[in-house]
Amino acid sequence: MRELKKLFLLLVILPLFIGYIGCKEESTTQPTPAINEAEELVKYVETNGNYIYDAASFVMSASDYKTAYLANPSKIYSIDLRSAADYTNKRLKGAKNVTLAGLRTHLAGVTIDNYDKIVLICYSGQTSAYAVSLMRALYPLAQANKIVSLKFGMSSIDSSFATNYWLAKRSNARASQFVQTDPPAKPAKGDLPKISTGKTTGKTILEARVDSLLAAGFSIATVSEATLYSNLSNYFIMNYWPVALYKDPGHIDGAYNYDPAGKPYQLANDLKTIPTSKTTAIYCYTGQTSAYFTAYLRLIGYDAKSITYGTNSMIYDIMVSKPVANAFIPATDIKGYTDLLEP
Repeated sequence: MRELKKLFLLLVILPLFIGYIGCKEESTTQPTPAINEAEELVKYVETNGNYIYDAASFVMSASDYKTAYLANPSKIYSIDLRSAADYTNKRLKGAKNVTLAGLRTHLAGVTIDNYDKIVLICYSGQTSAYAVSLMRALYPLAQANKIVSLKFGMSSIDSSFATNYWLAKRSNARASQFVQTDPPAKPAKGDLPKISTGKTTGKTILEARVDSLLAAGFSIATVSEATLYSNLSNYFIMNYWPVALYKDPGHIDGAYNYDPAGKPYQLANDLKTIPTSKTTAIYCYTGQTSAYFTAYLRLIGYDAKSITYGTNSMIYDIMVSKPVANAFIPATDIKGYTDLLEP
């Protein structure tokens, strides 16, 4: 009888004990925390060279290009991002024709250390500026500094290239609509955008995002001044100028001033003041700087767009009259370097 009681107690207590152990093990097993990919990406960029603010100038003038090329053409590696037809028709000597989508793969096969400059070339300097930003993100700062955009693109080489681009895109269409008010306070800081690559490290997230943006092309990252002005309220507009220029010559009505001197697109500064619920339109003088920073903001996940040709497409005559501002002036910016061309 006593043995039966012991057996009964064992049968009752043992399942309870097993259940307790199981619950204890279950309670101590924590789920893997979800990774904030945008945060990981930004931190990776900022702690691995911070190319977006700490790299050298991302542009190379046509005159500097010619000087470097004539001194030692073997030290300049030129990549032409224009269409195959335009490249075949006429191009810079030695330039390789590469699509934007194929740029990362192509550059991976180039020994960057063998060259003084890797020069990306397009029609106006805007697509190439966008591409330079994406490529620089992938490399250590010493190599990133070598990757540059030909300023004003092929338009700066000869007038025949500028006809449908810089010569056609200068405009005074908004000269009467720019305002000279003080900059409004930036929005309160919020969250970064949500991105989902399925990767778990800053480096792999970055690579996946670069591949995605290259495949998508540059056109989805742009907006013309005409489209912008058709409904200004559709956009969170950022003026990427010193505040003094924001006030004179003025700015797009409703634009916020993100002064480059304050490195606003860093995590510790004003990056999180950019809303994630609205398309962001960034403008500078010529559309080249805005393309460069648009690439970075799109990497992070913002729906950012560069206003093409900048204020040269809106208040051109005013830009020319402001010596501190950057305007495309045909007499000085179109070089006529036909000796650099082939075939």
